[in-house]
Order: sequence, then C-alpha cells, then structure tokens
Amino acid sequence: MINLLSIQGVEQATEAIAENPAINQTVNETTENLSISFWSLFMGGGWLMWVLVALAAVMVFIFVERFLAIRKATQIDKNFMNRIRDYILEGNINAAVDLCRRTDSPIARMIEKGIERIGRPMGDIQTAIENVANVEVAKLESGLPWLASISGGAPMIGFLGTVVGMVQVFIGMSANQSGGIELAQLSEGMYVAMVTTVGGLIVGIPAYFAHNYLVARVEKMVFRMEATTIAFMDILNQPVQK
Repeated sequence: MINLLSIQGVEQATEAIAENPAINQTVNETTENLSISFWSLFMGGGWLMWVLVALAAVMVFIFVERFLAIRKATQIDKNFMNRIRDYILEGNINAAVDLCRRTDSPIARMIEKGIERIGRPMGDIQTAIENVANVEVAKLESGLPWLASISGGAPMIGFLGTVVGMVQVFIGMSANQSGGIELAQLSEGMYVAMVTTVGGLIVGIPAYFAHNYLVARVEKMVFRMEATTIAFMDILNQPVQK
C-alpha cells in the first residue's frame, strides 16, 4: 500500500510539473545552460588544447604515412624467390638483378645486394644482406619514436593543464579579499583542469595503440626478411645447373 501511494504521488507531481508552464520554462532554460557545445568545451581548456590539436594532427599524419609505407613494403610477388632461384641456378645473374630492381620492396633490395656479392665468401654475402636489411628496417621505423613520444607526452600535457587549472583556482581564492570562495572562480579553474586532462587522454590513447600496431607490423616484416635471407642462402648452397 505504501509503495502504491508513493507511485501515485510521483505521478501526480509529474503531471503537475508538466501542466505548469513556469516550471517547464525553468527546466528548459536549465537544460540549455547545461548543454555545452564541443567548441566551447575546447576553448575552455585554454591554449594547451591547441598544443594537443597539433599533436593529434602529427599523430594522424605519421600513422597514415607509416601504415601506407609498411603496407607497400609487404606487398611482394609470392613467386619472387622462386624466380630468383631459377635465375641463379641457371646462371642468369643479370636477370635476377633486373627482377630485384623492378620489384620495389625492402626484400628485393636486400636480395639484390646479396646477388651482387655472389662469388665472395658466404659470410660476406650474409653480412651485406644484413646491412641492407638494417637500413630498410630503420626506414620502416622512421616516425615511430614520434608516436611513442606523443602517446606519453599528450597525457602529461593534459596533467599540466590540470595543474594550471588548480593554480588558477588558488590564485582566485587568494585574490578574494572577503575570504570567501566564489563558485565561478572555482568552477573556471576546474573546467580547465578537467578539459585538458580529457584532451590529453583522447590524443595519447590512440597514439599508444597506433604505435604498438605499427611496431607489430614492422616486426612481422623483419621476420619475413629473415626468412627470405635464409631461403636465399640456401639457394646459393645449391649446385648450379649446367
């Protein structure tokens, strides 16, 4: 019985609010005041938000550019090594070199260097291949340290905004001669603190995952290059067909 009376009381109060224009207008005004646009939210964070925007732009550029470069590097004909094997076993070294030059990929440039060293000791050939591989891997990893820096630096910039916001709060409190605390001053500093923190995390978290994703792609490419090197050295150890 008590629950039924409570439900009826709530329904009556709701109907009374709905029928009262003054209450409806007050509720609507309060809702409009609470709704904050993205631009006003961004501007409330202060100048540190522009730093985060610049870092976000750099992050997107590096990720897209490295993603396309790594994807291009991994695209190679599956029959590439089979054709190289056939050319080498037939003694057609020039055709093998020409195939490598027409195949624009780190693996092709690595194998080309090994073909050019044919006739020298096997250790020298493997060393030449490894040197080219190290250069190619360094090219693939270009820009990744920037992503790592952004993933760690963006949240720190957000935390810097938190400290700046709290400093503003205490400066406003110390400047108040009456000794009281004004909610406007308190909320303004807290607004800066929270917005910059959120902005730093929004930039830092995607940068963290983007960096790890690209690193995983590069490591997969390194394993493929190592397997290709082993396959090439096995080809050189096979007898030449006459």
